[in-house]
Amino acid sequence: MSGTVAEKIINEHIVDVEGEIAPGEEVALKIDQTLTQDATGTMAYLQFEAIGIPRVRTELSVSYVDHNTLQTDFKNPDDHRYLQSIAKRYGLYFSRPGNGICHQLHLERFACPGKTLIGSDSHTPTAGGIGSFAIGAGGLDVAVAMADMPYRIKYPTITGIKLTEKLPDWVSAKDVILEVLRRIDVKGGRGKVLEYFGPGVKTLSVPERATITNMGTETGATTSIFPSDEVTRSFMKAQARGDQWVSLEADADVGYDEIIEIDLSEVEPLVALPHSPGNVKPVSEIAGMEVQQVAIGSCTNSSLRDLKIVANILKGHTIADNLHLTINPGSRQVVEHLIESGEMRYLVAAGARILENACGPCIGMGAAPPSHGISIRTFNRNFEGRSGTKDARIFLVSPEVAAATAIKGVLTDPRDLGDYPRIEMLQRFIINDNLFIRPLPLEESAKVEIIRGPNIKPLPDFPSLPDTLKGEVLIKVGDNITTDHIMPAGAKILPLRSNIPEISKYAFEAVDPGFLHRALEKGGGFIIGGENYGQGSSREHAALAPKYLGVKAVIVKSFARIHLANLINFGIVPLTFKDSADYDSIDQGDKLAVIIGELRDDVRLRNLTQDIEIELTHSLSQLDAEILKTGGKLPWVKAKAKVGK
Repeated sequence: MSGTVAEKIINEHIVDVEGEIAPGEEVALKIDQTLTQDATGTMAYLQFEAIGIPRVRTELSVSYVDHNTLQTDFKNPDDHRYLQSIAKRYGLYFSRPGNGICHQLHLERFACPGKTLIGSDSHTPTAGGIGSFAIGAGGLDVAVAMADMPYRIKYPTITGIKLTEKLPDWVSAKDVILEVLRRIDVKGGRGKVLEYFGPGVKTLSVPERATITNMGTETGATTSIFPSDEVTRSFMKAQARGDQWVSLEADADVGYDEIIEIDLSEVEPLVALPHSPGNVKPVSEIAGMEVQQVAIGSCTNSSLRDLKIVANILKGHTIADNLHLTINPGSRQVVEHLIESGEMRYLVAAGARILENACGPCIGMGAAPPSHGISIRTFNRNFEGRSGTKDARIFLVSPEVAAATAIKGVLTDPRDLGDYPRIEMLQRFIINDNLFIRPLPLEESAKVEIIRGPNIKPLPDFPSLPDTLKGEVLIKVGDNITTDHIMPAGAKILPLRSNIPEISKYAFEAVDPGFLHRALEKGGGFIIGGENYGQGSSREHAALAPKYLGVKAVIVKSFARIHLANLINFGIVPLTFKDSADYDSIDQGDKLAVIIGELRDDVRLRNLTQDIEIELTHSLSQLDAEILKTGGKLPWVKAKAKVGK
């Protein structure tokens, strides 16, 4: 099949299409693999149970525990027991706590070129570094895919990112994706796949490619992908998975919808300033700023390649006395190699705090910066308050910049350190899968009892929608509202992911602490927002909690892709202003009547308070409209399953 890498995989997996196969048209894809992590997975499996089938029907599904690993009470360990029993009962692989970060582990042990993968984590595109068509999604979409129902997306446009030459010393893959973000910002990838090609591709290892595809999520792209070539083959062979490799490259004469060219030899160390991954500048422009914390790790930069570089930069040094350094390795495989090579000793001797193989500080699970602190991190997001400290300033950098900063105590251009350390990558990785629990045979799994702790509560009801929605505007927000704004993460809130009544109490807490009281007092209502509403995490709780509090519709200038899908899944009507200037015609507290009908055409909004009428529109397919009117995807799927019996 001809085309780009992405087109070849998409077209091979299409099982249904509403119109022609063209950008913007909805297509249904067969999903080969799924992954979940514990912060989103508990709800996903409650939803899967509600569908009512005896076993997952994908080629491979994996349940990872890597987010809620801080066990301050019973909630997280109870959820982990639930997830392990679910995996045994329904035929999933289960990755035990301490095994590693889901995206790093999936890249090492399961991801394959040419396969489709959806995961209940927005950074699932990490697997695009190995040539998978990997998409972040809400947990309900993953549950439905595990039931062998197709996953629907708008057919994307393909942006080709042509890489030439090779990276200079002290510059790495993180700087490449920061360069992409500097050019297209956090909205420039919406509706697109970012596909890398050109002679510079072969200079990047699979882990480096995965860093780029991982953080491509921050552009709003559907996914990012690299070809599967001899570099991919070598990596998979080193992981003892060479038999799973396939060649997958774009045709020589393929036409991309647009092309961005990056000369790797001209890329320099870059930094994303607070509070957006798209606020990018050269490190050299702001170097010298005193720092209180350096954090290295996350699913973006916790590979063996990255930590070997860090270890060899830190070798023989002690970290500056004005800061502390934390390191989260991405997997036990990474740790075992660092121990075997002796490079772990360099990290420990330098004064690094070695944290567990988990997400940790990236999602506010420990290692919060001090008040007004400046934290230099190799992570992928620097949203306000995400670190756990509201007034901290978070800067995103490469491992090289982070290690140099840890030594000097101020933000440092690593090129000032002199000779770049040379590391040797391995021809064969240590393979130890003993913290993966394999699926049980069907006859054994049917006998497994599901373990539920007291924090796991039933799903809320999802009633069908009337033709007219009435209520007050509960909150009005601006542009680039993230899912962290809508439903915060962190050590206090993440353990409540399986308890919708409790977690709903924190909706919009960081933006407007009065939101909860108004929503309860008014019996629900509407949310008004600006551009790119719902960017960031795939967390469906940013839709589930507002739904539980009675939110009927979200009306904005534009939506981020995953959050738009999550709103549909949970029966909240996503609408956009036909004329964005109408955003200014609605205030918090206004009483609205929104006439949606069957959601086939544009929608009329009557602002009863200001006595005006506004035209709204939407991007809903006929199926989306049907799902919404039913009350959401779960009641729709259950109704379809009942009809099919």
